[in-house]
Amino acid sequence: MSTQPTETSHGVKDEDLGVARWKIILASVVGTTIEFYDFYIYATAAVSIFPLIFFPGGDPQTALLASMATFGAAFVARPLGSVIFGHMGDRIGRKATLIGALLTMGIATFIIGLLPTFFQIGLWAPAMLTIMRFCQGLGLGGEWSGAALLVTETAKPGKRASAAMWPQLGAPFGFLLANGFFLILTLAFGYDSATHGADHVFIDWVWRVPFLASIVMVAIGLWVRLSLEETPVFKQAVAKDERVKAPLKDVFAKNWWELILGTFIMYATYVLFYLMTTWVLSYAIGSADTGGLGTSYNDFLVIQLISILFFAAFVPVSGFLADKFGRKPTMLVITALMIVFGLLFGWWLNADVIISDDGTLNSARMIVFMIVGMSLMGLTFGPMSAILPELFPTETRYTGSGIAYNVSSILGAALTPFIAAWLMGAFDVSYVGYYLAAASAITLIFLALSPETKYRSLANFDVDEVQRQR
Repeated sequence: MSTQPTETSHGVKDEDLGVARWKIILASVVGTTIEFYDFYIYATAAVSIFPLIFFPGGDPQTALLASMATFGAAFVARPLGSVIFGHMGDRIGRKATLIGALLTMGIATFIIGLLPTFFQIGLWAPAMLTIMRFCQGLGLGGEWSGAALLVTETAKPGKRASAAMWPQLGAPFGFLLANGFFLILTLAFGYDSATHGADHVFIDWVWRVPFLASIVMVAIGLWVRLSLEETPVFKQAVAKDERVKAPLKDVFAKNWWELILGTFIMYATYVLFYLMTTWVLSYAIGSADTGGLGTSYNDFLVIQLISILFFAAFVPVSGFLADKFGRKPTMLVITALMIVFGLLFGWWLNADVIISDDGTLNSARMIVFMIVGMSLMGLTFGPMSAILPELFPTETRYTGSGIAYNVSSILGAALTPFIAAWLMGAFDVSYVGYYLAAASAITLIFLALSPETKYRSLANFDVDEVQRQR
């Protein structure tokens, strides 16, 4: 007779949901897709556009670093957003908070599309850009944990990781939309970053179109989320008067170790993702003066768009694996593979091997590198929306999972493009891979220290029992 434990039900029946599960899934996917779309169009512009119109003058490397610094401003804001929206989510409810996060992010993105440039108002331009980037970070800080809770707190027993992978698909979907939009515009207006400077129509105004168009997606997301009801798990907490007055204080007092675990479990995922999206783009299209490969923006963007399909494909795979084998063993294996991948950066990306004899990019080699990296990204990112919420009780789950996720964003994402650019300038591309390997080793240690959360009930969370398991 098997003694294998089973995931306990958190009391959610289909008739208790008020809406069909497909609508809950749609709301989580649409919302995170919009949020990540907004985030990615900034990331793309920060590499290829903003150094020319918001940080002109000086050498190209300095302009790129300045643009990357504003990119990192959102990650400073994200923990603050997780505190603000986390308090609302744990006190008021998941639904209202998700709507607020969506509007904060969407309005800030739309305003970026209207900003004057440095040539029009001087230093006020990068200052306003940084403020709007900060607001983007606030919104995203509250978005992810709310979307994750929306699906985990309504999932069927034994299928929580598979359900939780849906909002994770917002990352690759948002990337495809954002960068696909940029690719279409660059082709339509004949813009090539390798040959054109700041005197092109694309730099004059076309770059604004993806930012302004985001308002349409925000309206769609708002319509979907307004039709939702509160999650049964949160309703149960309200009925039992289990809400706390100060979720932030409570989570630091009772779940400080879970905050540390969640932060570093997520750490390597962030490092990998921003190396495979933001840094690798700057490396590929950057000139030899900045240590880059001098590849056409359009050519490399096609490679990124192909590889992101593998990111999306492996997210559901990871959800299945985490449900079948458990969160901890699944993530230990994936993180170990990330260490190996990091150690091979120099072999894969060194300019002597990635650039052919005729001076062109070895596209096949780059495509394989990107596919492997993005496949690993899908595997490591997929289970996170189950693992982090499972660490915390209902009354502080929004706050706790959001803080862990977004503090990790400072350590693993905000600094990554900047550190990678510095390592390229001081050393070579191999050291960027060593950085990823070191980050993955840190995550591996904290995964080894973490409990298996697959069998926990989200509704009947015993904090005292969790503390005794430490």
